[in-house]
Amino acid sequence: MDSSVYVFAEDLRGEGVERVLDRISGYGVAGVTVGVAHHAARDVTPHGLSRLTVRHDAAHFTPPAELFDGRRLWPVPGHAAVLDGLREACAKRSMKLHGWTVFLRNATLGTEHPDVTVRDCFGDRGSPADLCPAHPDVREYAVALARAVARLGVESVVAEALHFQPLAAERSFVPLGPMDAYLFGLCFCDYCLRRAADLGVDAEMAREECARIVGRVLDGDPPAQGEVTRAALTAYAGPDVVAYARARSETVTTLVSEVASAVAEEGSKLVFIDSTGAVKGYADGLPTPGLAAHDAWQLGVDLVALGDLVPAFGVLAYARDAARVADDVGAYLRSVGKDREVRAVLRPGHPDSDSLDRLVAKARAAKAAGALAVDFYAYGLAPHPVLDRIPAALAGAL
Repeated sequence: MDSSVYVFAEDLRGEGVERVLDRISGYGVAGVTVGVAHHAARDVTPHGLSRLTVRHDAAHFTPPAELFDGRRLWPVPGHAAVLDGLREACAKRSMKLHGWTVFLRNATLGTEHPDVTVRDCFGDRGSPADLCPAHPDVREYAVALARAVARLGVESVVAEALHFQPLAAERSFVPLGPMDAYLFGLCFCDYCLRRAADLGVDAEMAREECARIVGRVLDGDPPAQGEVTRAALTAYAGPDVVAYARARSETVTTLVSEVASAVAEEGSKLVFIDSTGAVKGYADGLPTPGLAAHDAWQLGVDLVALGDLVPAFGVLAYARDAARVADDVGAYLRSVGKDREVRAVLRPGHPDSDSLDRLVAKARAAKAAGALAVDFYAYGLAPHPVLDRIPAALAGAL
């Protein structure tokens, strides 16, 4: 069974390529998925160069100038030397190298170029890290970045944040319900409005309705109750809003298609990661009831359409329960097609896996549901005793 461990560039920089690969190869995995372009974060790193690691928006390689010349958006420079010798070191150990790439989550670019970020129903651009996938400059940047990563000689380009993002306010003392937060997170920039209008949607009416509903809650009215479904959203916000939400899938599908084609032209393949699994269960491993594949539309992800365009998918199986992991993997396969490669991404420890037995059960469940690979997230975030569970998990999935 194919497998890999997710690794941050800071892990390689802090502990050294040889030391990290020696340890990971000892787990029996087939490869490493290295964060070659990542977003800013502040993480507790139990065995890193420091125990609290500050990550910056950065591409950890030198981008080919010919791919970005004349473009507004360039990758933010990172630790360009950190990947030196990595491909050769992987080959020496017969390990595959995958290039983990965060595409449209970049506060540095969003702050420098606020017009490329999402704009909410009130006309505000309050999410500088969220680049809008409808903006032409963002789309050009994503395709060029994908080509640049593929040229590193990676087995695959693992695409994160290649879709719309949900609202993620750091503080809110207003009790926004899931539906109100969803409406607040929709983008109404000029390009999104135009794309929706071209599909026959009354985009301005949708924006006005969202502003009216969310504004009412911000003024003190009680939020809507219940999870976001198309039926509930239709009843709450009306058909224009639902049609607008549906139109977002055209934006994402066409962008992913362009990126997948570019990666294939460079001799690699795209692994598309839909973040819905993280949205639902990242904090505690207790995802809300709807399966990730069924709720992916909320981020503009049409898995059925992408199944015809993308060769491989990563399922963020962030659930404590093995049965839920199996259900999520199975739902993805039914959506994208049984002939697609599905990779289940598991966390070997907190908050999902409180024991070796639980991790083994989840790996076994993913395999039984049809996953062709199990990947583990992430080397730098988990203590060594937790990472030492990986060989047993792989053995259990065979």
